[in-house]
Amino acid sequence: MNTFLIIDGLNLVRRIHAAQPNENDVNGLPERVRSACSKLLKTHAPTHVVIVWDGDGISWRKRLYDDYKKGRKPMPQALANALNDIKKCLSEIGINSINAESEADDVIATLAVKVAQSNQAIIVSTDKGFTQLLNPNISRWDYFNQTALTIEEREQKLAVDRTQFIDFLALAGDSGNKISGVPGIGPKSAAELLKTFRTLANIYNSLDKIGAKQAKKLEEGRPLARLSYKLVQLQTDIALNTHLANYRVKQSTPT
Repeated sequence: MNTFLIIDGLNLVRRIHAAQPNENDVNGLPERVRSACSKLLKTHAPTHVVIVWDGDGISWRKRLYDDYKKGRKPMPQALANALNDIKKCLSEIGINSINAESEADDVIATLAVKVAQSNQAIIVSTDKGFTQLLNPNISRWDYFNQTALTIEEREQKLAVDRTQFIDFLALAGDSGNKISGVPGIGPKSAAELLKTFRTLANIYNSLDKIGAKQAKKLEEGRPLARLSYKLVQLQTDIALNTHLANYRVKQSTPT
């Protein structure tokens, strides 16, 4: 069985860059990213590796909901200018790139699901949204803490079952991406509702069994729950227009 290492490019690079005291300082950044990726290759010994980058296009989520990721700090210009050098540096050690049209997340999810049909996929990212990919052949790795991000830990943190992650976020929202969920329904209430009714659909089919105050919030927030449910889901059917063989690790790749 092959092992595909799928690196969330900007998730890795932006955090490495953020450790610099000056955001305009990108001296040595390509080498630091190269060193990090070499460490990943040594740690996981994959048969294949790819790094996926966000593109400049407007994502389908932004088109659907204008406040999506509203207020997020833009990438420092110096870092944006250094990306080509970083990609070139990684290419020199055999790590090729895929450039997404907009968000990398859906491309990464599509790659992982495709790979996991018959191989192992390891997603290198601190984005906990990837825990909604429940195939046992997909795992997640936090480079900065050098630890796996497990579905079990996510279940414990949210106090819901793994099959309820999307329903939970549809209710409680995702503050990191400015996805609202249902106003007035926080994480604790969302978890309690799902413990009782199991699914978002069952909750909305059972408003007559819920306290009047909470039922009113749910009814008024129904359109936002529906919207949030769509926004938090990863697409896993993006057209990749590439061959996975292009990302096979060369035996001579430095580690």
